[in-house]
Amino acid sequence: MIDWSTTVIGPLMGVFGEAVTYRPYAGTPYPITGVFDDAYLKEVMFEDASQGVTDISAVLGVQLSQFPSPPLQNDSLSVASINTTFVVREVRTDSHGGGKLMLSKVSSP
Repeated sequence: MIDWSTTVIGPLMGVFGEAVTYRPYAGTPYPITGVFDDAYLKEVMFEDASQGVTDISAVLGVQLSQFPSPPLQNDSLSVASINTTFVVREVRTDSHGGGKLMLSKVSSP
């Protein structure tokens, strides 16, 4: 069986990741590495396919093993490269040790 976190996600973070300061809602901030995308596009179609909704938001791809406890909604983080703070709106984990943190912007320069 493949250890996705070590074999795939870890090296991916080493190549494409950037510095992020993660702030648990109740806890001490700590550094992580994540793959940030400021324009993640999600399209949602209604069951009858007659209409759709498009949602554009920031997202941070993460390796869950970097977190001492799982990331949660209402935690916050700062992306150093754009000097911007976000709040975690939703946490979407996968079965391979990775996740996407759906973000809402709080502040920027």
